[in-house]
Amino acid sequence: MRRRTLLTGLPLTLAAPAVCAQDNFPSRTITIIAAGAAGGPTDTVTRIVADNLGRHVGQSVVVEAIGGAIVGPQRLANARPDGYTLMINNIGMAAGATLYRRAPYDPLTAFAPLGLVSDAAMTVITRRDFPAEDLRGVMAVLAREGDAINFATASLGSAANLCALLVQAAAGRRATIVVFRGTAPAIAELMAGRIDILCDQATNTVPYIRDGRVLAHGVSSPARLPGLPQVPTTAEAGFQPIAMSTWHGLYAPAGTPEPIQRFLSDALRAALREERLRQRFAELATDPATEERASIAFHRRFLAEEIDRWRPVILANGAYAD
Repeated sequence: MRRRTLLTGLPLTLAAPAVCAQDNFPSRTITIIAAGAAGGPTDTVTRIVADNLGRHVGQSVVVEAIGGAIVGPQRLANARPDGYTLMINNIGMAAGATLYRRAPYDPLTAFAPLGLVSDAAMTVITRRDFPAEDLRGVMAVLAREGDAINFATASLGSAANLCALLVQAAAGRRATIVVFRGTAPAIAELMAGRIDILCDQATNTVPYIRDGRVLAHGVSSPARLPGLPQVPTTAEAGFQPIAMSTWHGLYAPAGTPEPIQRFLSDALRAALREERLRQRFAELATDPATEERASIAFHRRFLAEEIDRWRPVILANGAYAD
């Protein structure tokens, strides 16, 4: 599924963007592929970033949401390396290196990482009448009942799927994994009582937790979330291995000239400093990447580390696709 939206920044007199020395880049519209379904978390994050990025590159930015785990990355891998086609992708970029053994690209060589964009905590939530009061209780039920428990997830390699693998590993027992096309229908089934457990981004779950339609047992962030101060971290509950975040990063095709890469990375960091971007992220319980994490060097190193982190988890659970 694809959706294109034109996002324009403020008048240039208010932004005074720089111009890259490489062929007067940019001289026309830039397209950012949102590697996820229209209306999903990656699409939302991409549109917020693109709106602010436009003011710092001095051009309009078009966002194109492309669903399908490898479709968006493949599109970028085949794009001209001129800086006019970019992509924002999530943690699935790292998982896909192991998950999709026949993927038509190598995430470490097909793309030029330009900087991380955001981090969001995962929440471990259950149906309202689930027989557990805290995360230890959830783990005890899962360990005792195993595949009698329905554990919802989005597609293989999604943040929800990876979090589910960590929860199962911590419990020492596998549940029945129920795969949905996204976490929105999974939450609906959880609220209806037909699903027992779900791991999903706080970005999506905070409204349902606050109004009591689901029960929250843990957040995967290092500290409690300001919007959910009553919910302990997974580490506080004694399950440090579940600690993770779902992150997004900005990419260009491999071979993009280094001056253009540096220009776009600088523009990204400037966009992430914008107060209105930070406010929008805060509303979504999402943290903008720090200056260090939004750099090319950090992003390149981090992607390799994340691929190494998730490879054994995926292989141990047989959760890979051809």
